[in-house]
Amino acid sequence: MTYVVTDNCIKCKYMDCVEVCPVDCFYEGENMLVIHPDECIDCGVCEPECPAEAIKPDTEPSLESWLKLNADYAKSWPNITQKKDAPADAKTWDGVANKLAEHFSAAPGTGD
Repeated sequence: MTYVVTDNCIKCKYMDCVEVCPVDCFYEGENMLVIHPDECIDCGVCEPECPAEAIKPDTEPSLESWLKLNADYAKSWPNITQKKDAPADAKTWDGVANKLAEHFSAAPGTGD
């Protein structure tokens, strides 16, 4: 099992999760984070830290595509280990539908 970041992170990009991760397995895109599934130790400390509830265990149904997205982008986006400020409009994006199709950016973030 591993944890994955799902669509509700897009444009919310809260970073409370990166500070609690004991193995630094988060990677930063322009408008979301991902977890490297081969680095995640399945401890689960990140899941309750996410205000947008965007982190899920990959054992939940229908998360295969998110596992692939996390694995693919963790290979090219920079590692992030320190919390940064969330976007100013993060709360307005929390819960918005169709964020992957309409708002996802494949561009990398800045990392640490």
